[in-house]
Amino acid sequence: MKKNPYSYENSTSAPKILGLIILIAFVFALGWHVGVNQTERQGSGYRIENEITRNADNKVDMQLFWDVWSLLAGKYVDPQVLDYKEMIYGAIRGMVYSLDDPYTTFLTPKENKDFQANMEGTLEGIGAELTLRHGLITIVSPLKNSPAKQAGLQPEDIILKIDGVDVEEYTFEQAVTKIRGPKGSKVTLTIVRDKHPEPIGVTIIRDAININSVEWEMKGDIALIELNQFGAKTKIEFSRAISEILTKRPSGIVLDLRYNGGGYLEGAIDIASEFIEKGKVVSVKKRNPEEDEVIYVSGKARAVSIPLAVLINKGSASASEIVAGAIRDHDRGVIIGETSFGKGTVQEVESLVDGSSLRITVAKWYTPNNINITELGIEPDIKIERTLEDIEEGLDPQLDAALEYLKSQ
Repeated sequence: MKKNPYSYENSTSAPKILGLIILIAFVFALGWHVGVNQTERQGSGYRIENEITRNADNKVDMQLFWDVWSLLAGKYVDPQVLDYKEMIYGAIRGMVYSLDDPYTTFLTPKENKDFQANMEGTLEGIGAELTLRHGLITIVSPLKNSPAKQAGLQPEDIILKIDGVDVEEYTFEQAVTKIRGPKGSKVTLTIVRDKHPEPIGVTIIRDAININSVEWEMKGDIALIELNQFGAKTKIEFSRAISEILTKRPSGIVLDLRYNGGGYLEGAIDIASEFIEKGKVVSVKKRNPEEDEVIYVSGKARAVSIPLAVLINKGSASASEIVAGAIRDHDRGVIIGETSFGKGTVQEVESLVDGSSLRITVAKWYTPNNINITELGIEPDIKIERTLEDIEEGLDPQLDAALEYLKSQ
Protein backbone atom coordinates (compact mmCIF):
# COMPACT_ATOMS: atom_id res chain seq x y z
CA MET A 1 0.00 0.00 0.00
CA LYS A 2 1.29 3.48 -0.84
CA LYS A 3 2.56 5.69 1.94
CA ASN A 4 -0.37 8.04 1.43
CA PRO A 5 -0.05 11.27 3.45
CA TYR A 6 -3.79 11.26 4.04
CA SER A 7 -4.00 7.70 5.34
CA TYR A 8 -3.89 6.66 8.96
CA GLU A 9 -2.79 3.53 10.74
CA ASN A 10 -5.02 1.53 13.05
CA SER A 11 -4.89 -1.21 16.89
CA THR A 12 -4.11 -1.83 18.68
CA SER A 13 -2.25 -0.28 18.68
CA ALA A 14 -1.16 4.71 19.75
CA PRO A 15 6.94 14.48 18.58
CA LYS A 16 3.32 15.14 20.05
CA ILE A 17 3.48 18.93 20.65
CA LEU A 18 3.32 19.42 16.88
CA GLY A 19 0.19 17.29 16.71
CA LEU A 20 -1.47 19.31 19.47
CA ILE A 21 -0.64 22.56 17.72
CA ILE A 22 -2.12 21.55 14.40
CA LEU A 23 -5.12 19.76 15.91
CA ILE A 24 -6.22 22.87 17.81
CA ALA A 25 -5.72 24.94 14.71
CA PHE A 26 -7.92 22.51 12.77
CA VAL A 27 -10.72 22.80 15.31
CA PHE A 28 -10.75 26.53 14.69
CA ALA A 29 -10.68 25.94 10.97
CA LEU A 30 -13.89 23.91 11.16
CA GLY A 31 -15.83 27.13 11.72
CA TRP A 32 -14.37 28.97 8.78
CA HIS A 33 -16.05 29.84 5.49
CA VAL A 34 -14.57 30.29 2.03
CA GLY A 35 -14.51 34.04 2.32
CA VAL A 36 -12.36 34.15 5.46
CA ASN A 37 -9.80 36.90 5.04
CA GLN A 38 -6.12 37.23 5.82
CA THR A 39 -6.71 39.40 8.88
CA GLU A 40 -8.96 36.81 10.56
CA ARG A 41 -6.50 34.02 9.74
CA GLN A 42 -3.60 35.91 11.29
CA GLY A 43 -5.79 36.82 14.26
CA SER A 44 -7.31 33.64 15.71
CA GLY A 45 -5.15 30.87 14.22
CA TYR A 46 -1.82 32.67 14.41
CA ARG A 47 -2.33 33.77 18.04
CA ILE A 48 -3.10 30.17 19.03
CA GLU A 49 0.02 28.94 17.26
CA ASN A 50 2.17 31.55 19.04
CA GLU A 51 0.74 30.71 22.44
CA ILE A 52 1.13 26.95 22.11
CA THR A 53 4.61 27.00 20.60
CA ARG A 54 6.06 29.41 23.15
CA ASN A 55 7.64 26.58 25.12
CA ALA A 56 7.99 24.06 22.29
CA ASP A 57 11.40 22.73 21.36
CA ASN A 58 10.63 23.06 17.65
CA LYS A 59 8.93 26.26 16.53
CA VAL A 60 6.13 25.75 14.01
CA ASP A 61 4.97 28.46 11.64
CA MET A 62 1.25 27.79 11.23
CA GLN A 63 1.10 30.50 8.60
CA LEU A 64 1.90 27.79 6.03
CA PHE A 65 -1.23 25.86 6.88
CA TRP A 66 -3.46 28.92 6.72
CA ASP A 67 -1.91 29.98 3.42
CA VAL A 68 -2.59 26.60 1.79
CA TRP A 69 -6.14 26.54 3.17
CA SER A 70 -6.83 30.04 1.85
CA LEU A 71 -5.33 29.29 -1.57
CA LEU A 72 -7.45 26.16 -2.00
CA ALA A 73 -10.58 27.93 -0.81
CA GLY A 74 -10.00 30.90 -3.09
CA LYS A 75 -8.46 29.44 -6.26
CA TYR A 76 -9.29 25.74 -6.70
CA VAL A 77 -10.91 25.31 -10.14
CA ASP A 78 -13.93 23.30 -8.94
CA PRO A 79 -15.08 25.00 -5.72
CA GLN A 80 -18.12 22.75 -5.51
CA VAL A 81 -15.91 19.76 -4.68
CA LEU A 82 -14.30 21.50 -1.71
CA ASP A 83 -15.64 19.61 1.27
CA TYR A 84 -14.17 21.53 4.17
CA LYS A 85 -14.88 18.91 6.78
CA GLU A 86 -13.19 16.24 4.67
CA MET A 87 -10.26 18.58 4.08
CA ILE A 88 -9.85 18.94 7.83
CA TYR A 89 -10.13 15.16 8.34
CA GLY A 90 -7.60 14.56 5.58
CA ALA A 91 -5.15 17.05 7.08
CA ILE A 92 -5.51 15.47 10.53
CA ARG A 93 -4.94 12.00 9.09
CA GLY A 94 -1.80 13.23 7.36
CA MET A 95 -0.54 14.72 10.60
CA VAL A 96 -1.22 11.51 12.53
CA TYR A 97 0.25 9.39 9.74
CA SER A 98 3.52 11.34 9.96
CA LEU A 99 4.17 9.84 13.42
CA ASP A 100 4.65 6.41 11.82
CA ASP A 101 2.77 4.79 14.71
CA PRO A 102 0.20 2.19 13.62
CA TYR A 103 -1.77 2.61 16.85
CA THR A 104 -2.17 6.40 16.90
CA THR A 105 -5.22 6.96 14.71
CA PHE A 106 -7.87 9.52 13.92
CA LEU A 107 -11.45 8.25 13.69
CA THR A 108 -14.25 10.12 11.93
CA PRO A 109 -17.60 10.24 13.75
CA LYS A 110 -18.83 7.11 11.94
CA GLU A 111 -15.57 5.24 12.53
CA ASN A 112 -15.62 6.28 16.18
CA LYS A 113 -19.17 4.99 16.53
CA ASP A 114 -18.16 1.66 14.97
CA PHE A 115 -15.13 1.45 17.28
CA GLN A 116 -17.29 1.98 20.37
CA ALA A 117 -19.79 -0.60 19.12
CA ASN A 118 -16.96 -3.06 18.65
CA MET A 119 -15.74 -2.57 22.23
CA GLU A 120 -19.29 -3.12 23.45
CA GLY A 121 -19.50 -6.34 21.47
CA THR A 122 -21.74 -5.36 18.53
CA LEU A 123 -20.79 -4.60 14.94
CA GLU A 124 -21.64 -5.43 11.32
CA GLY A 125 -18.94 -6.43 8.85
CA ILE A 126 -16.46 -9.27 8.44
CA GLY A 127 -15.20 -9.30 12.02
CA ALA A 128 -11.45 -8.80 11.76
CA GLU A 129 -9.04 -6.39 13.38
CA LEU A 130 -6.78 -4.68 10.82
CA THR A 131 -3.61 -2.62 11.06
CA LEU A 132 -0.97 -1.14 8.81
CA ARG A 133 2.31 -3.00 9.27
CA HIS A 134 5.24 -1.81 7.17
CA GLY A 135 2.76 -0.01 4.92
CA LEU A 136 0.67 -3.13 4.26
CA ILE A 137 -2.90 -3.76 5.40
CA THR A 138 -2.47 -6.70 7.73
CA ILE A 139 -4.95 -8.80 9.67
CA VAL A 140 -4.18 -8.76 13.38
CA SER A 141 -6.89 -11.20 14.30
CA PRO A 142 -10.20 -12.51 12.96
CA LEU A 143 -12.82 -12.50 15.71
CA LYS A 144 -14.18 -15.78 16.97
CA ASN A 145 -17.19 -17.10 15.03
CA SER A 146 -16.96 -14.11 12.67
CA PRO A 147 -17.39 -14.28 8.89
CA ALA A 148 -13.65 -13.57 8.59
CA LYS A 149 -12.78 -16.53 10.81
CA GLN A 150 -15.25 -18.84 9.05
CA ALA A 151 -13.82 -17.81 5.67
CA GLY A 152 -10.36 -18.87 6.83
CA LEU A 153 -8.61 -15.51 7.27
CA GLN A 154 -5.54 -15.78 9.50
CA PRO A 155 -3.41 -13.39 11.56
CA GLU A 156 -0.73 -11.71 9.43
CA ASP A 157 -2.62 -12.25 6.18
CA ILE A 158 -1.90 -9.23 3.95
CA ILE A 159 -4.74 -7.74 1.92
CA LEU A 160 -3.80 -6.87 -1.68
CA LYS A 161 -7.18 -6.23 -3.29
CA ILE A 162 -10.75 -5.45 -2.24
CA ASP A 163 -13.37 -6.56 -4.77
CA GLY A 164 -10.64 -6.67 -7.40
CA VAL A 165 -9.33 -3.16 -6.75
CA ASP A 166 -5.73 -2.82 -5.60
CA VAL A 167 -5.56 -1.42 -2.05
CA GLU A 168 -2.99 1.12 -3.26
CA GLU A 169 -5.96 2.98 -4.70
CA TYR A 170 -7.27 3.65 -1.17
CA THR A 171 -6.17 5.24 2.04
CA PHE A 172 -6.24 2.89 4.99
CA GLU A 173 -9.49 4.49 6.14
CA GLN A 174 -11.09 4.00 2.73
CA ALA A 175 -9.95 0.38 2.62
CA VAL A 176 -11.50 -0.34 6.02
CA THR A 177 -14.74 1.28 4.88
CA LYS A 178 -14.75 -0.84 1.71
CA ILE A 179 -14.24 -4.01 3.75
CA ARG A 180 -16.96 -3.17 6.24
CA GLY A 181 -20.57 -3.24 5.18
CA PRO A 182 -24.12 -4.27 6.07
CA LYS A 183 -25.19 -7.75 7.04
CA GLY A 184 -25.79 -10.03 4.06
CA SER A 185 -23.56 -8.15 1.61
CA LYS A 186 -20.42 -9.70 0.08
CA VAL A 187 -16.82 -8.61 -0.18
CA THR A 188 -13.98 -10.42 -1.95
CA LEU A 189 -10.47 -9.99 -0.57
CA THR A 190 -7.26 -10.99 -2.33
CA ILE A 191 -4.69 -11.86 0.30
CA VAL A 192 -1.08 -12.95 0.55
CA ARG A 193 -0.21 -15.53 3.20
CA ASP A 194 3.19 -16.60 4.46
CA LYS A 195 4.38 -19.89 2.95
CA HIS A 196 1.63 -19.77 0.30
CA PRO A 197 3.03 -19.31 -3.23
CA GLU A 198 0.08 -17.52 -4.82
CA PRO A 199 -2.42 -14.83 -3.75
CA ILE A 200 -5.67 -16.24 -2.35
CA GLY A 201 -9.15 -14.96 -3.19
CA VAL A 202 -11.60 -15.07 -0.28
CA THR A 203 -15.28 -14.12 -0.60
CA ILE A 204 -16.91 -13.21 2.71
CA ILE A 205 -20.58 -12.59 3.48
CA ARG A 206 -20.79 -9.82 6.05
CA ASP A 207 -22.86 -10.39 9.15
CA ALA A 208 -23.74 -8.91 12.51
CA ILE A 209 -20.81 -9.47 14.86
CA ASN A 210 -21.90 -10.23 18.39
CA ILE A 211 -18.86 -10.78 20.55
CA ASN A 212 -19.10 -12.48 23.90
CA SER A 213 -15.98 -11.51 25.82
CA VAL A 214 -15.90 -14.77 27.75
CA GLU A 215 -17.04 -18.30 26.96
CA TRP A 216 -16.18 -21.41 28.95
CA GLU A 217 -16.80 -25.13 29.14
CA MET A 218 -15.50 -28.16 30.99
CA LYS A 219 -13.16 -30.56 29.21
CA GLY A 220 -13.53 -33.43 31.64
CA ASP A 221 -12.31 -31.97 34.92
CA ILE A 222 -10.38 -29.13 33.22
CA ALA A 223 -12.02 -25.76 32.59
CA LEU A 224 -11.47 -24.12 29.20
CA ILE A 225 -11.98 -20.34 29.26
CA GLU A 226 -12.02 -18.61 25.88
CA LEU A 227 -11.34 -14.90 26.28
CA ASN A 228 -12.26 -13.25 23.00
CA GLN A 229 -11.58 -9.58 23.76
CA PHE A 230 -11.00 -7.12 26.59
CA GLY A 231 -14.13 -5.04 26.18
CA ALA A 232 -16.55 -3.09 28.33
CA LYS A 233 -18.24 -6.23 29.69
CA THR A 234 -15.16 -8.42 30.13
CA LYS A 235 -14.61 -7.85 33.86
CA ILE A 236 -18.18 -8.80 34.79
CA GLU A 237 -18.31 -11.77 32.40
CA PHE A 238 -14.94 -13.15 33.53
CA SER A 239 -15.75 -12.76 37.21
CA ARG A 240 -19.01 -14.63 36.69
CA ALA A 241 -17.23 -17.37 34.75
CA ILE A 242 -14.61 -17.88 37.49
CA SER A 243 -17.36 -18.10 40.13
CA GLU A 244 -19.17 -20.79 38.14
CA ILE A 245 -15.97 -22.68 37.32
CA LEU A 246 -14.88 -22.85 40.95
CA THR A 247 -18.09 -24.70 41.81
CA LYS A 248 -16.91 -27.46 39.42
CA ARG A 249 -13.65 -27.87 41.42
CA PRO A 250 -11.48 -28.13 38.27
CA SER A 251 -8.09 -29.84 38.32
CA GLY A 252 -6.76 -27.24 35.89
CA ILE A 253 -7.67 -24.21 33.77
CA VAL A 254 -6.85 -23.46 30.12
CA LEU A 255 -7.00 -19.73 29.39
CA ASP A 256 -7.39 -19.35 25.63
CA LEU A 257 -6.16 -15.94 24.39
CA ARG A 258 -5.79 -16.94 20.74
CA TYR A 259 -7.20 -14.42 18.25
CA ASN A 260 -7.75 -11.94 21.08
CA GLY A 261 -6.53 -8.61 19.71
CA GLY A 262 -6.75 -6.88 23.09
CA GLY A 263 -8.80 -3.97 24.40
CA TYR A 264 -8.96 -2.19 27.72
CA LEU A 265 -5.88 -2.28 29.98
CA GLU A 266 -8.10 -2.48 33.06
CA GLY A 267 -9.50 -5.77 31.82
CA ALA A 268 -6.01 -7.26 31.59
CA ILE A 269 -5.34 -6.29 35.22
CA ASP A 270 -8.61 -7.88 36.35
CA ILE A 271 -7.95 -11.18 34.56
CA ALA A 272 -4.33 -11.46 35.72
CA SER A 273 -5.46 -10.71 39.29
CA GLU A 274 -7.61 -13.86 39.34
CA PHE A 275 -4.52 -16.06 38.88
CA ILE A 276 -1.64 -14.15 40.51
CA GLU A 277 -1.70 -13.65 44.28
CA LYS A 278 0.68 -10.70 44.61
CA GLY A 279 3.16 -8.59 42.65
CA LYS A 280 3.28 -6.55 39.45
CA VAL A 281 1.08 -7.11 36.46
CA VAL A 282 2.55 -4.40 34.24
CA SER A 283 4.67 -1.25 34.30
CA VAL A 284 3.45 1.70 32.24
CA LYS A 285 6.07 4.24 31.14
CA LYS A 286 4.76 7.55 29.86
CA ARG A 287 6.13 10.65 28.17
CA ASN A 288 6.93 12.26 31.53
CA PRO A 289 8.82 9.82 33.79
CA GLU A 290 7.14 11.25 36.90
CA GLU A 291 3.84 9.91 35.56
CA ASP A 292 5.10 6.32 35.16
CA GLU A 293 2.99 3.67 36.87
CA VAL A 294 3.55 0.22 38.26
CA ILE A 295 0.25 -1.66 38.40
CA TYR A 296 -0.14 -4.52 40.85
CA VAL A 297 -2.69 -7.31 41.15
CA SER A 298 -5.87 -6.50 43.04
CA GLY A 299 -5.21 -9.06 45.79
CA LYS A 300 -8.44 -10.94 45.12
CA ALA A 301 -7.05 -14.00 43.33
CA ARG A 302 -9.56 -16.85 43.44
CA ALA A 303 -7.83 -19.29 41.09
CA VAL A 304 -4.28 -18.88 42.38
CA SER A 305 -3.75 -22.55 43.30
CA ILE A 306 -5.25 -24.16 40.19
CA PRO A 307 -2.73 -25.35 37.55
CA LEU A 308 -2.90 -23.03 34.55
CA ALA A 309 -2.07 -23.21 30.84
CA VAL A 310 -2.36 -20.16 28.56
CA LEU A 311 -2.86 -20.46 24.80
CA ILE A 312 -1.54 -17.70 22.51
CA ASN A 313 -0.96 -17.25 18.77
CA LYS A 314 -0.12 -14.53 16.24
CA GLY A 315 -3.55 -12.99 16.82
CA SER A 316 -2.96 -12.48 20.56
CA ALA A 317 -2.11 -8.81 21.04
CA SER A 318 -2.03 -5.93 23.49
CA ALA A 319 -4.02 -6.75 26.65
CA SER A 320 -3.72 -10.47 25.84
CA GLU A 321 0.05 -10.09 25.90
CA ILE A 322 -0.08 -8.23 29.21
CA VAL A 323 -1.88 -11.19 30.80
CA ALA A 324 0.38 -13.79 29.19
CA GLY A 325 3.50 -11.79 30.10
CA ALA A 326 2.47 -11.46 33.74
CA ILE A 327 1.68 -15.16 34.03
CA ARG A 328 5.00 -16.07 32.40
CA ASP A 329 7.12 -13.71 34.50
CA HIS A 330 5.47 -14.85 37.74
CA ASP A 331 5.94 -18.49 36.69
CA ARG A 332 2.23 -18.91 37.37
CA GLY A 333 1.46 -21.14 34.40
CA VAL A 334 2.75 -22.51 31.12
CA ILE A 335 2.41 -20.57 27.84
CA ILE A 336 1.57 -22.76 24.84
CA GLY A 337 1.17 -22.01 21.13
CA GLU A 338 2.85 -19.50 18.83
CA THR A 339 4.66 -16.19 19.34
CA SER A 340 2.12 -13.43 19.94
CA PHE A 341 1.65 -10.28 17.85
CA GLY A 342 3.96 -7.89 19.71
CA LYS A 343 2.06 -4.72 20.72
CA GLY A 344 3.72 -3.11 23.71
CA THR A 345 2.01 0.28 23.78
CA VAL A 346 -1.00 1.83 25.52
CA GLN A 347 -3.55 4.08 23.81
CA GLU A 348 -6.09 6.57 25.12
CA VAL A 349 -9.14 7.70 23.16
CA GLU A 350 -9.79 11.44 23.21
CA SER A 351 -13.27 12.50 22.11
CA LEU A 352 -13.40 15.52 19.79
CA VAL A 353 -16.04 18.17 19.26
CA ASP A 354 -17.89 16.68 16.27
CA GLY A 355 -18.06 13.05 17.46
CA SER A 356 -14.72 12.08 15.97
CA SER A 357 -11.89 10.86 18.19
CA LEU A 358 -8.13 10.59 18.40
CA ARG A 359 -6.73 7.28 19.56
CA ILE A 360 -3.26 8.23 20.73
CA THR A 361 -0.33 6.25 22.04
CA VAL A 362 0.39 7.63 25.51
CA ALA A 363 2.69 5.00 27.01
CA LYS A 364 4.75 1.86 26.55
CA TRP A 365 4.13 -1.10 28.81
CA TYR A 366 6.58 -3.58 30.28
CA THR A 367 6.09 -7.04 31.76
CA PRO A 368 6.91 -7.62 35.47
CA ASN A 369 10.46 -8.51 34.42
CA ASN A 370 10.73 -5.11 32.66
CA ILE A 371 10.47 -6.44 29.10
CA ASN A 372 8.77 -4.47 26.33
CA ILE A 373 7.43 -6.92 23.76
CA THR A 374 6.94 -4.53 20.81
CA GLU A 375 7.77 -6.36 17.56
CA LEU A 376 8.96 -9.33 19.66
CA GLY A 377 5.76 -10.74 21.13
CA ILE A 378 5.47 -13.28 23.92
CA GLU A 379 7.42 -16.46 23.25
CA PRO A 380 5.55 -19.61 24.37
CA ASP A 381 7.15 -22.12 26.72
CA ILE A 382 5.84 -24.90 24.50
CA LYS A 383 5.83 -23.99 20.79
CA ILE A 384 3.11 -25.69 18.79
CA GLU A 385 1.67 -24.49 15.48
CA ARG A 386 -1.94 -24.90 14.50
CA THR A 387 -2.07 -25.01 10.72
CA LEU A 388 -4.90 -24.03 8.41
CA GLU A 389 -5.26 -27.73 7.61
CA ASP A 390 -5.70 -28.45 11.32
CA ILE A 391 -8.42 -25.83 11.52
CA GLU A 392 -10.22 -27.14 8.44
CA GLU A 393 -10.12 -30.68 9.87
CA GLY A 394 -11.30 -29.58 13.30
CA LEU A 395 -7.97 -30.40 14.97
CA ASP A 396 -6.45 -28.32 17.75
CA PRO A 397 -2.97 -29.54 18.71
CA GLN A 398 -2.39 -26.46 20.88
CA LEU A 399 -5.42 -27.15 23.06
CA ASP A 400 -4.54 -30.85 23.13
CA ALA A 401 -1.06 -29.98 24.42
CA ALA A 402 -2.53 -27.74 27.12
CA LEU A 403 -4.91 -30.45 28.31
CA GLU A 404 -2.11 -33.02 28.37
CA TYR A 405 0.13 -30.68 30.31
CA LEU A 406 -2.52 -30.02 32.95
CA LYS A 407 -3.34 -33.72 33.30
CA SER A 408 0.32 -34.35 34.10
CA GLN A 409 0.38 -31.82 36.94
